[in-house]
Amino acid sequence: MKWGEKKQPTTPVEGGPASKARILLVDDDRDLVDVLTLVLEQQGYRVIAGYNATEGMKLAEEQRPDLLILDVMMPEGTEGFHLVWRLRARPESWFAQVPIIMLTAVHQTTPLRFYPDASDGTYAPGEYLDVNEFLDKPVEPAELIRTVERVLRGAHPGSQLVT
Repeated sequence: MKWGEKKQPTTPVEGGPASKARILLVDDDRDLVDVLTLVLEQQGYRVIAGYNATEGMKLAEEQRPDLLILDVMMPEGTEGFHLVWRLRARPESWFAQVPIIMLTAVHQTTPLRFYPDASDGTYAPGEYLDVNEFLDKPVEPAELIRTVERVLRGAHPGSQLVT
């Protein structure tokens, strides 16, 4: 390709990166978003980025991604939690079913623990926050990819979506 020449789009190969899941990543740390986008895109995922809960909600409504990865703590507090509650409260089935991974450093700074598959004595599994997984920051790239693949397989069994 010559300087200044635009790269022509290629036809997606069946099962190739173009058929990978679309992931909405919402975190106020732009550097982290850049790094995680690179990690996910290297695996063929298509990443849509938002930097606060308002952008995240708008992108979720417009793009309807296959998976959301949300930070808990953003500039206005626990925006990630509020975003999950707002998404899950919507009447359309997509909002109730889209898989969500919470990415958080909360576990480093407080004894508070969130587990979507176990009770904490107050809330039943998944009752407090209806998400599929929690990942602690900093997350190792391999752990992120394993978790994304596991959540997508569980959320879209038998689909043509490549994980």
